[in-house]
Amino acid sequence: MNVRFRFWLLVLISAQTFAALAHKLPEKTIPAGVGVNIHFTTGHEQDLNKIVAAGFKFVRMDFFWQTTEPRKGQYDWSEYDAFTTELERHGLRPYYILDYSNPLYEENAASPRHPQSIDAFARWAAAAAHHFRGRGVIWEIWNEPNISFWKPKPDVTEYTALALATARTVRGADPQACIVGPTTSGFDWKFLEAVFKSGLLEYLDGVSVHPYRQKPPETAAADFAQLRSLITHYAPAGKTIPIVSGEWGYSTSWKNISPERQANYIVRQQLSNLLNGVPLSIWYDWKNDGLDPANAEHNFGTVGYDLTPKPAYLAIQRMTRELSGYQIAQRYETGNTNDFVLVLTNGAGGSKLAAWTIKKPHRAEFMSGPNLDLTAMPQYVPLSRHH
Repeated sequence: MNVRFRFWLLVLISAQTFAALAHKLPEKTIPAGVGVNIHFTTGHEQDLNKIVAAGFKFVRMDFFWQTTEPRKGQYDWSEYDAFTTELERHGLRPYYILDYSNPLYEENAASPRHPQSIDAFARWAAAAAHHFRGRGVIWEIWNEPNISFWKPKPDVTEYTALALATARTVRGADPQACIVGPTTSGFDWKFLEAVFKSGLLEYLDGVSVHPYRQKPPETAAADFAQLRSLITHYAPAGKTIPIVSGEWGYSTSWKNISPERQANYIVRQQLSNLLNGVPLSIWYDWKNDGLDPANAEHNFGTVGYDLTPKPAYLAIQRMTRELSGYQIAQRYETGNTNDFVLVLTNGAGGSKLAAWTIKKPHRAEFMSGPNLDLTAMPQYVPLSRHH
């Protein structure tokens, strides 16, 4: 059987069984769920233009409690009002992290740990959700509470109390709000299971995790499968909750992460996440935060500190352009588990391959049809409908 005919047969079969995701999160169409983390609000028009040009559709940013509630019970949304308007003008969707302390309620920058501060945080979050309702915001409850971002030290019981109170009030303020959490650093299984046991999944539209590692992105597949099993076990009956890759990148200051490898990984992260049913992936970070080549935080960016495009920027831009409007329909089994040959289709009847290998470059030979020279960087190959 001609290899292209086999590809089309796989496409037709898989298209009939492709399940829809939660309506509040993006569908599996590229680049609908391609996002990036930023560290600014207003005054960065050039950044936003370049973000759009790369094909990013979401921007993830801190939504600081301290700066938006400067006096008890008095909220100032002006900075984020202006910023949200800028995002809307650029066709970008906001992904805001409800986070961090407020000295009005907790001393020494402690996280909201006591009943008064938990109630205050939940009221503030609800007020924000009500104010920004209808504007497509994804609300994430905290950032990496299982490590040092929860102060004075990580405590799953404290985080769960805050998350439950916040999710309930946000849902009450805006029944259509999109809420994700618990946004753990890595797959912290004990922390995640404790959160799920609390009943938080009743209120979540997505389970966000940060799958950081220095191994290739494809190695997260087993973790995603285990997490999905855990979600299914604790989710309310009949509720399907997708996984969100809320933050994940590779710093070129790390050993063996060259700018070229970072470029390979930014694309492969997006594609392998989609292959594993993860509809939204936020790359960390938009730009280098400094100029020190040995500082990890200074080297996560897709662009340099001066906004000069790095290979990662060009790679994600090419992917979003080549695959715009396409969905992954099938992974074609080549007989080599290190090879990834994905069949993608669009609504207009077009089909393409996205193909790469996680090992040494080599030629993938099929019984008939085109052979592919696979490398660490995905290549995109159109398929004819007539073969």
